[in-house]
Amino acid sequence: MRTAAAPRPRRLYSVKELLGRSAPGLTQVTDQAAREGFWSDWLCRHLPTEIGAQIRGVLERDGTLVIFAASAAWCARLRYALQELDPQIRAAAPQLTAIAVRVQPRA
Repeated sequence: MRTAAAPRPRRLYSVKELLGRSAPGLTQVTDQAAREGFWSDWLCRHLPTEIGAQIRGVLERDGTLVIFAASAAWCARLRYALQELDPQIRAAAPQLTAIAVRVQPRA
């Protein structure tokens, strides 16, 4: 026999919701990792293979897309290649205000 005071069924939460509530920093990390994956794939599809192979990392922060190259020489080649892709990059992410290329050699 049920009474009016019977407990209501609890709402089920996804793991993402639970982690987002308890650790907002973790949500930022997963979002950043997703953006890095998106840009890595995008750049590999749109850049020549020899230049794409020299990208060491991609970071999107505060409206700036930062791309890390293996050396200063590859950094220069990447800058020229990105100038040609600038309209396509802006179309893919209108929130970007700048694109920067930095050197990050392998350890």
